[in-house]
Amino acid sequence: MRRISKLTRVAVGVASLGLVATACGGTSGESGGSDSKDRGIAIAYDIGGKGDQSFNDAAYAGLTKAKDEFGYQTADIEPTEGETSADKEQRLVSLARQGYNPVIGVGFVYGPAMKAAAAKYPDTTFGIVDSVVEAKNVASLVFAEEQASYLAGVAAAKATKSDVVGFVGGVDIPLIHKFEAGYKQGVEDTKPGVKVQSQYLTQTAEEGGFSSPDKGKAAAEGQIEKKADVLYAAAGLSGQGVIEAAAKAKVWAIGVDSDQYKQAALAPYKNYILTSALKDVGGAVYALAKSVQDDKPLSGTQTFDLKVNGVGLSEANPEYAKIPGLKAAVDKAKEGINDGSIKVRTE
Repeated sequence: MRRISKLTRVAVGVASLGLVATACGGTSGESGGSDSKDRGIAIAYDIGGKGDQSFNDAAYAGLTKAKDEFGYQTADIEPTEGETSADKEQRLVSLARQGYNPVIGVGFVYGPAMKAAAAKYPDTTFGIVDSVVEAKNVASLVFAEEQASYLAGVAAAKATKSDVVGFVGGVDIPLIHKFEAGYKQGVEDTKPGVKVQSQYLTQTAEEGGFSSPDKGKAAAEGQIEKKADVLYAAAGLSGQGVIEAAAKAKVWAIGVDSDQYKQAALAPYKNYILTSALKDVGGAVYALAKSVQDDKPLSGTQTFDLKVNGVGLSEANPEYAKIPGLKAAVDKAKEGINDGSIKVRTE
């Protein structure tokens, strides 16, 4: 059963946290005041790991906010190359055994592992980002990515001069189809006749679609050669290659998940990051941690959409406000999505 908890609104604002993640790997722990039975929050990263300036780093921002506010221990663990679902299950079980609560798997790839781990530790609250796992002690943290992507499409349609824009998806899966569908619809509704070039980097996550900036750069260069002058990437770490290619060609890039205009690692390219389709993963992580801290743990499907600021569009780049009609068109689209007059496709 899908429901939106009042605590979902705790997510508002966490997306704007300054991300302090670095690209180092391994596990990090912080000393805190909790006992061994409830040590605090732990997250297990998705493909690409910490330092992707996007999806995983947003989760880390939520963990950091929870740690600072509640003063307990935290752990964050990197994925390993070529790992199996059994490896993921072992990671989640290990964190639960150590007393972390909640334990969060960042990414749909944790689905089967999460279900198995939750069954073994029924008194621990688990969370999974971008997937639904049916279990009494699991909170499924899902987002209306298509809504943020629709707004990105509106911005792209207003910014393009060539009437050709691009979409680069990391992996050809239903989750990323939501990004593409919303983006295409936003473009079409705003400026009919604009061509949207779409490309997926790989068919499976194991092939590196979310973790290969070189693949993203090559795809972007191909689209730029075909006159695309606004490029939107939903590709995790691979999106950095798209942004680099766009900056080199002096065309617009649209970031994803985090506000990539503000990311230190992307500073050399920031002038060409028009906006970012925001997805408040950090807010969702924090909301789950707070619910456990308040002894009212969330469970079931928690949906973060535009109405609760769970998704949105960044306005950090000053050039955003300078493009004629862009901000007004995005604001109007937000109103339409929120009042139901705009129904955004998911595929």
